[in-house]
Amino acid sequence: MTPPDIKGSTREEREHFVVEAFRCISDCDNCGACQFLKGRPAEELYADYIEGRRDFREITIEIRNSNY
Repeated sequence: MTPPDIKGSTREEREHFVVEAFRCISDCDNCGACQFLKGRPAEELYADYIEGRRDFREITIEIRNSNY
């Protein structure tokens, strides 16, 4: 899935993307979303993207490189 561009999407579309991208599939061995998110809600970590302030990829790189 490709994240919606901030300029060409609504807040609701961006929020829907984040929720769906990190939706729990109850198969932790094959998913890994919880580990990537470090136990925090995706909506919290991607709040700046949802609000249209920062790019999805920028936040993803920050999460990968941080010790949240």
